[in-house]
Amino acid sequence: MPSATPAERSRPTTPTGSSDPESSTPPSSVPARAHRAYWPVLGPAGLIILAFVAVAAIVPQWFNEVLKSINTSVVNGIGWYYVILVAAFVGFSLYCGLSHYGDIKLGPDDEEPEYGVLSWFAMLFAAGMGIGLVFWGVAEPLNHLAEPPPGDVMMNADAAGAAQNAMATTFLHWGLHAWAIYVVVGLAVAYSVHRKGYPVSIRWALEPVFGRRMKGWLGDLVDVVAVVGTLFGVATSLGFGVVQLTTGLTDIGLIGETGIGVILVLTAGITMLALLSVVSGLDIGIKWLSNGNLLLAAGLMIAMLVLGPTLFILRESVQNLGTYLSDFIEMSFRTLPYRGEPGETWLGAWTTYYWGWWISWSPFVGIFIARISRGRTVREFVLGVLLMPTLLTFGWFSILGGTAIYRQLTEGGLIAADGTVETEGALFQVLRTMPGASVLIGLFLVLLVVFFVTSADSGSFVVSMLSAGGDPQPRVWIRVFWGVLQGAIAAVLLYVGWTGGALTDGLGALQTMAILVAAPFSLVMIAMCASILRSLHREHRQMLRLERAALRRELALEMAESDEYEFVTKTGEQASPAQR
Repeated sequence: MPSATPAERSRPTTPTGSSDPESSTPPSSVPARAHRAYWPVLGPAGLIILAFVAVAAIVPQWFNEVLKSINTSVVNGIGWYYVILVAAFVGFSLYCGLSHYGDIKLGPDDEEPEYGVLSWFAMLFAAGMGIGLVFWGVAEPLNHLAEPPPGDVMMNADAAGAAQNAMATTFLHWGLHAWAIYVVVGLAVAYSVHRKGYPVSIRWALEPVFGRRMKGWLGDLVDVVAVVGTLFGVATSLGFGVVQLTTGLTDIGLIGETGIGVILVLTAGITMLALLSVVSGLDIGIKWLSNGNLLLAAGLMIAMLVLGPTLFILRESVQNLGTYLSDFIEMSFRTLPYRGEPGETWLGAWTTYYWGWWISWSPFVGIFIARISRGRTVREFVLGVLLMPTLLTFGWFSILGGTAIYRQLTEGGLIAADGTVETEGALFQVLRTMPGASVLIGLFLVLLVVFFVTSADSGSFVVSMLSAGGDPQPRVWIRVFWGVLQGAIAAVLLYVGWTGGALTDGLGALQTMAILVAAPFSLVMIAMCASILRSLHREHRQMLRLERAALRRELALEMAESDEYEFVTKTGEQASPAQR
């Protein structure tokens, strides 16, 4: 995931020339001084994370049982809430982008976009997904093929129908719903930063609703929730990345049998690489890493399209999109109430997990896409964030997932006889069936490492800004502190879930925490929606007043000119000011 370069991060945010008088009046002071930690946020957030890591490391078995209990009683119970909330975010995003609010610019009225269209789209795509694309690109479609949502067509009854449903469900989890979550946070932050001149912080996105109370303890609480949620969301991705990296290294013979010790060593090693990126702050280094992972991902997509069943992929990608669009409403509200416990279990393992994961990522991704969207209109922002990354993501899954499903339907072997899928190794199973397998596996492992480093770097930088009161250039020690904790969270969750040398419980622990930490921030997002609507409505009303005032001035001027012309025509003399 590309992060803003140091030069961009240090660029000050200035009040804009908005048509709303209030939008050019940022707070007289922010809750932090330049380059210093803001302890009312950093302290509580740091203590929460440290306490979590300590308890999980000291009593892992007890903590594992607690997570399983929470997963059963809480995660399954909030599935319906996440489903209706995220569906509402899609409708809300489309309303903001397609209504009369869409003409409002995220910045001064006369400012051009900071980045070109292609660069902006590329950064949007990398910002929202990262490691998850590599981990789930093959694994998720195969899992849905092996174990469809309860009530869907079963594989042994209709293989083609099951394959189609598997791709449609994958599209649901990675499509418009995910990006609508990012739109809510990104639009709220972009408006407060670029239009109103506030510091980079979640708290000021809620100022239109809560007023100057966001400058006190309430704002601190919001930022603490955002920091904790972001850390767990990013740590979940890093944990998945380490597990898949371990499997890939084992597959090519670089390491022996996988164990928790190997996983923890790899987690520590790659976290150190991420810390080097954080500490160095080298513009060229970060820029090359960020652009390099996009080029490498694009090259691997093209290679798999050419080397795989090309015609099948092209045909199924078109049909996948059609199925997704035709079933969009039904899938958006799917809660499986008539399927009993199997329905609850499936929802918690997939849809609820994904909605929680995206919500926990949303402060991080929202701030990033807000930062790169200065000068865009609300309509450009919403449609760009919703549509372009979604289409690119669909292309990724159509190629990787489509290749996997084709191999399973024609040759078999990717789904075991008992109906299970080797989730963490599914990608490498598919790659071994393709020409140049060793080269492809090596390149995918490189892609994983680069995604890991850029995601950890960007994540620690965003939470550092939040815990420094919006300072665009937080001190190095703050960045290192959060970078270490990100790696520690991923490591301790994998350690807690490790039982009998299997990865299943470790991945389950990561999923459970991603869902849980998203719950409090979902309330913040609801308040953000109210804040966005209030701000956009207020500004639109002000724009209408200014337009009506300008129209009255034009009419008055036209009438004055008409009266003067009539006077001159009748008298042949110029009208005096009094006569005018």
